[in-house]
Amino acid sequence: MEEYLMETPSINYRNPLIQDKVQELMNQSEDDLDYIKRGFIFVRDEIPHSWDIKTDVVSKTASEVLENKTGICWTKSCLLAALLRANQIPAGISYQLLTRADDASEGYMIHALNTVYLKDLNKWIRLDAWGNKENINAYFSLDEERLAYTIRSELGEIDYHDNHSDLDERLINILNECESIFEISTDFEF
Repeated sequence: MEEYLMETPSINYRNPLIQDKVQELMNQSEDDLDYIKRGFIFVRDEIPHSWDIKTDVVSKTASEVLENKTGICWTKSCLLAALLRANQIPAGISYQLLTRADDASEGYMIHALNTVYLKDLNKWIRLDAWGNKENINAYFSLDEERLAYTIRSELGEIDYHDNHSDLDERLINILNECESIFEISTDFEF
């Protein structure tokens, strides 16, 4: 469980901006479960996905997402993990391979979401803080996953049902090489 509590360069929860947000969320929360839900809702609703608002800002770490007030799913998942880990709640990252369009004609993209360990229930759940909009309604649920995307295996989409302690190194490299969010490409085997 220790690896899901560690600080990493991408999940930099000791950053003062993140620590301030952690304190704010803790002050509003009744218990750990309430804190998790508030952290999830904050990242989902208050941090817009960069593609959705058509900004070219590249947030590369959890603290940059908070500072820039935007990020793609890869780094929004880092922010949620940072908020949770800073409060000693184990959190990780899971991936899905999704089509870029309503079919496979435009290729695929890697989507990141979070895994969270609920100590009192002794189980992991997955939360997807992409951001709700038309056709996307992800929400906090302990009983059933309510993620941003439903996998369409007939189009080659894959839900890896994995659990990583940090953002994938290939994604970190892509972020570090881009000056604009619109340069991002995930044309590699995941």
